[in-house]
Amino acid sequence: MKIIISPAKKMRVDNDYLDFKELPVFLMEAQKILDKLKSMSFDELRKLWKCNDSIAEENFQRILHMDLKRNLTPAILAYDGIQFQYMAPGVFENKHFEYIQNNLRILSGFYGILKPLDGVALYRLEMQAKISIDNSKNLYDFWEQKVCSKLYEDENTIINLASKEYSSLAKRLCPSNVRFIDVIFGEQSQGKIIEKGTMCKMARGRMVRFMAENAITDSETLKGFGAPDYEYSEKHSDDCRLVFIKK
Repeated sequence: MKIIISPAKKMRVDNDYLDFKELPVFLMEAQKILDKLKSMSFDELRKLWKCNDSIAEENFQRILHMDLKRNLTPAILAYDGIQFQYMAPGVFENKHFEYIQNNLRILSGFYGILKPLDGVALYRLEMQAKISIDNSKNLYDFWEQKVCSKLYEDENTIINLASKEYSSLAKRLCPSNVRFIDVIFGEQSQGKIIEKGTMCKMARGRMVRFMAENAITDSETLKGFGAPDYEYSEKHSDDCRLVFIKK
């Protein structure tokens, strides 16, 4: 069983608490992307990143000095968004790190796919960014075959805790013998289940922590996830969806 999650835009350096274990599997491909970014002007990058001048300048300087093999942070500690804050890997025990290293994968527009303890440099690049590498139309086209070849290697179940921006990369090429389970955190509104971004990110982070703390290897056990704000809904769930409704 593999769990997939999205990265976060906000990143930080943390190479004191925990050493990274290995380099990302698609480091050569990441270098191609870095070379492409380095060939672009400041204005082109600002447009690509869709951010203000201050954030663009920070990331422009990162690119100029980026080394994909030095001054790296374990991926699980490098991302600093809401999902990772609620996952709280900074207080994981060794057995929890071992679990996520074996079972958790982070999808990335820059690195493709990451194990939690892979060493990463700080970057800014969303999967939906409009950039072409080699002969690919976009990053989805560039990464799809590569990422899926790794993700589905000897796997029969995927627990999807990623946003649609990232999960769509893995979903289209999912083999017929693999059960791809979407985990939905929503609230009922006019007969529909509505997901709200911040609340979903919080719940996804808590679920990863729940899985690590309980060393979960069976999707059925996820139904017992006890988030403070959500409860499992048998009525709205099926073989390919686990739905949790806001209390």
